[in-house]
Amino acid sequence: MITVRAPATSANLGSGFDVFGVAFDRPADIIRVERAEQTTIDITGVGSQYIPTDPDANTVGAVVDALDAPAHIEIDKGVRPASGLGSSAASAAGAAVALNELYNRGLSRSELVPIAAEGEAVVSGTAHADNVAPSILGGFTIATADGVESVSTDISLVACLPEIAVSTRDARRVVPETAQMAEVVETVGNAATLAVGMCRGDPDLVGRGMDDPLVTPARAELITGYDAVREAAVDAGATGVTVSGAGPSVLAVCRARDQRAVGSAMLTAFDDHEVDARVYQTQVSDGATIL
Repeated sequence: MITVRAPATSANLGSGFDVFGVAFDRPADIIRVERAEQTTIDITGVGSQYIPTDPDANTVGAVVDALDAPAHIEIDKGVRPASGLGSSAASAAGAAVALNELYNRGLSRSELVPIAAEGEAVVSGTAHADNVAPSILGGFTIATADGVESVSTDISLVACLPEIAVSTRDARRVVPETAQMAEVVETVGNAATLAVGMCRGDPDLVGRGMDDPLVTPARAELITGYDAVREAAVDAGATGVTVSGAGPSVLAVCRARDQRAVGSAMLTAFDDHEVDARVYQTQVSDGATIL
């Protein structure tokens, strides 16, 4: 048996739609795989009752097919589905790393990214790598059609997950199909600022670079209380706030000393809108780990 811990992630980071991602140190999925003649899937943990165990309908099924690696797969979900924290990606990423090891396929971590991305297509309709890349590689990642780049960085994050469900498919439907050139230029500049901030470990640059006039405003409309949560986080010391992935989680960047205050402020703001929520104080961390 091979056991892998695959971390939660946040994609987009505001200005890096479908390109940027970061790995968290928590929460995470635990994936266990054993060789078998036919693939079977057992799922436990948070939200497990909503996840299909049919390999054709689960993200890990596509990974099994791509690696030609049938197995009995146990997934202990630590990352809630429909959270904006890369839940489906964590399962796909963990399965890719585990099955590659189990069957001695010899693929590099970078080579496993597009394989895990095929699993994402099962739930979102698109084989995007912005979540699976950081879950496999760790750090801050930039995923493009030409490949993936990753860098380790020391940035403190707060992810606040409200008890609201926003599906990836619904969140993609509200993405604008056109944009004004001025908005494109602003977004490119912010994305460049964010990338430099990640490389420097500078929370001020990262926070400034998260601003996004294109996708985030549309997705924020799907999250009850988003504007109040964002304002509360900034007032408590956050250097930047945005929607985490497809939502409904809200992601804040801050200094380590401000994490507790930022998380508390975000919880209070959601509570003011009669929305229950939980908070994760985390760091940008390593990717999937074989235990």
